[in-house]
Amino acid sequence: MKPLREALRLLALVIVCALALQLYFLVRVALMTVVDPQSTSFQRSEIWRLLTQKHQVAWSQQWTDYGAIALPLKRAVIASEDAGFVDHGGVEWDAIERARGRNQKAEARIAQQAEQLAQRAARSARARKAATPAREPKIVGGSTISQQLAKNLFLAGERTIIRKGQEFVVTMMLETLLSKQRILEIYLNNVEWGEGVFGAEAAARHYFHVGARQLGNEASARLAVMLPAPKRFEQRPGSAYVVGRASTVMARMGAVATP
Repeated sequence: MKPLREALRLLALVIVCALALQLYFLVRVALMTVVDPQSTSFQRSEIWRLLTQKHQVAWSQQWTDYGAIALPLKRAVIASEDAGFVDHGGVEWDAIERARGRNQKAEARIAQQAEQLAQRAARSARARKAATPAREPKIVGGSTISQQLAKNLFLAGERTIIRKGQEFVVTMMLETLLSKQRILEIYLNNVEWGEGVFGAEAAARHYFHVGARQLGNEASARLAVMLPAPKRFEQRPGSAYVVGRASTVMARMGAVATP
């Protein structure tokens, strides 16, 4: 009986800790109705990375109220990242299912390539020397703006079931306690647009030498295109891919609603 009692006490402690963590997140989100967050979990991890790897922190960020951010940037980000932002409740299950299907196809394709390499290597020593490991499949996400904000605000970047479950819980807190306008405002002020470049104001000045209020359609679309991989696109913000993809985003901007 003693081991059972100890196990029950441990389970009770785990449950209490989990509930306390949810209460902490709930209070933090509730405060965001009136208090602008000073930093996010992702930003703090980036500061630590820059300090440990480069021994310096070049940081650019300036909070800009929702009304002072150009409407084209709001439209571009929604069109590029989450077209149904104003309508969904925080999670788009159809998008997640589509992303899951794409990931399964990518994994199957990589597995097939690995099998073909192994067969060639078994047939020939020369082929075995030439064989190269198959690349890891690119994981495609189906996260909404609300989910991205939840992850950046509080959570680590690794992909685990527990972390994803916590992301859903925090997303529901954001959607319940904050307006869509406030969620987008916090997102646009904290999202990464390059190494040490966070928020719309910093991005507008870094890439276009204007304030966030002055961004036009093309500049806004190019910034929106950079969001999935800002550090990579920062090296070539005027690349053919960015410009071409920005044209697609601009064509979609008129069809999306903003909060």
